[in-house]
Amino acid sequence: MAAMGGTLSAASAVGGQYRQPIIAAAIELTARTGWSAVTMARLAEHVGVSRQTVYNEIGSKAALADAMVAHELDRFLTVVGDAFDRHPTDLVEAIYAAVRNVLELAADNLLLRAIASATHGTDTELLPLLTTQAGTLITRTKAMLTHRVASYRPGLTVEQIGVVVDAIVRTVLSHVMQPSQTPAHTADGLAWLASRVLDQPSRKPLRYG
Repeated sequence: MAAMGGTLSAASAVGGQYRQPIIAAAIELTARTGWSAVTMARLAEHVGVSRQTVYNEIGSKAALADAMVAHELDRFLTVVGDAFDRHPTDLVEAIYAAVRNVLELAADNLLLRAIASATHGTDTELLPLLTTQAGTLITRTKAMLTHRVASYRPGLTVEQIGVVVDAIVRTVLSHVMQPSQTPAHTADGLAWLASRVLDQPSRKPLRYG
């Protein structure tokens, strides 16, 4: 969320048939009982495999944290890509859909809720493992969005598009962790702002005032 580039590329490996169930179980247990209570033995019991299988599929607990973040990041990038795919000729509508989809997914995201809870309680072991990876999370997201936005040929240089994307990504991340409005309201405002900066037809007047 040390740097996610090399670490998470390994953590994202397909692995064996139990890898994804183990990661999903780790996310569920983290949200329910806290990261400090997640052990390889508990994961093994939860999934119904041996503890050695968990070690074979995942490795260390730090590698497990990386795999959990990689899993959730892939989910977020998938909903962003889907939003652009659904609006191949309307950049502003694609941005609106992408922002709204991400914020709605985040609102029901077990891992993010666990991180937020850790900042207010005593279970803070997981938080540094995730927040130190934020730079690469932003880098991956920005690279994907810059490529997608540029494909609409908005009349800006790649560098200028990167500035716009950076502002949107960082604003969305702030709303993920501390939302101030509904996902639809936030998406509407950012889509309107993007339409102005990217010199695109506005989707509509702001729906929510």
